[in-house]
Amino acid sequence: MKLLSSTTFVSTSSTAPARPLKLLRSLLVLAAMAAAVSTQLLPSLLVVVPSWPFSAPHYNNKQPPPPPKCVLFNFGDSNSDTGNLVAGAGFRLHGPVGRRFFGKPSGRFSDGRLYIDFICERLGLDHLSPYLDSSGVSFRHGANFAAAGATAAGAADTFDLATQVRQFRHLKARTAELRPRGLGSGITDQEFQEAVYTFDIGQNDLQLAFAAGLSYDRILVETIPAIVTRIKNAVTMVHEAGGRKFLLYNTGPLGCLPSLLARRGGGSELDRAGCLVDHNGVAGEFNAQLGRLCRDLRAMLANATVVCVDMYAIKYGLVANHTAHGFSEPLMACCGSGGPPYNYRVGKACGSPKVKACAVGDRRISWDGLHYTEDASRVVADKILSAEYSDPPLRLPTLCSSQT
Repeated sequence: MKLLSSTTFVSTSSTAPARPLKLLRSLLVLAAMAAAVSTQLLPSLLVVVPSWPFSAPHYNNKQPPPPPKCVLFNFGDSNSDTGNLVAGAGFRLHGPVGRRFFGKPSGRFSDGRLYIDFICERLGLDHLSPYLDSSGVSFRHGANFAAAGATAAGAADTFDLATQVRQFRHLKARTAELRPRGLGSGITDQEFQEAVYTFDIGQNDLQLAFAAGLSYDRILVETIPAIVTRIKNAVTMVHEAGGRKFLLYNTGPLGCLPSLLARRGGGSELDRAGCLVDHNGVAGEFNAQLGRLCRDLRAMLANATVVCVDMYAIKYGLVANHTAHGFSEPLMACCGSGGPPYNYRVGKACGSPKVKACAVGDRRISWDGLHYTEDASRVVADKILSAEYSDPPLRLPTLCSSQT
């Protein structure tokens, strides 16, 4: 057995060969890049800190800009990574990644914007700059610490959740040091306190547990509690640093991802929507425990607001009711190879030579078998902002403006 975290183990026995596990680790981190990327491309990334933008902000007539309507700090994985893995590891993503809104790769594992980009636009904010990108960025509206491949439990080759929280604490401390000289992010102490802190992580932990060959029951009993504990620790650390507004997303339906469906073994049970029953069952149990954590945090953290968003219901609804949203082929990747039903093959993923994407204008849910298209992300953002999937049903603009 190989230790993955203090309470989560990865099997290295003959029942879980190392080769499939290595392939999945690589795909989790580099799903939109060229195939057959070695896991050795991710050398020790845990303590990378970017160069701070030391140049003083440019203010016309030396007048500071008006304060932002909201300040956001985001922690997570590739579902909300706006460029940290690319900046931190020095990777280059290649087209057709980013072909929609940006017209070129932007550090996002999608054909365009992510749900977090649409949320920022609706709130009147700039897109969140990735913390690890030291060039041409602004943290005036907050910062994004999410990194593709990140886990809550702390796999050795990713910017795990604890590392992301340490990066936040570093940013906050440096901001305080540089503020008297007019340097740094420009975020005030009050804005740090009234900012909204969002967490979207756990999907990679669950996928790695399945890849390690852990039994369904063992994932429920060992893996999931360990993930939830790490999330609890992260939120608690941010609260100790002054954060008071928290928004936690649960995980989406793993069993509906084309990359997992294409690798399913014979006899795997599918539900009415064509998704893997066991994978979605594990996601459901994780979400139930995360929901209990949200309730516990409300009781435990003084003067804090904790909102939990049902991302599973939002994303499963896209698949099960895809025609109502104007989507076709809900379980087939837009960018990939192999054709129907999933258009995904290991070693021939999106970004590999000769791998093509569906036509621009085709409304698909899955971009590359693991990540969502811009069209799907727009719908996800709209549903998040509606607060219909939030507990309590508090709209983000209201959360932003509420006094702590």
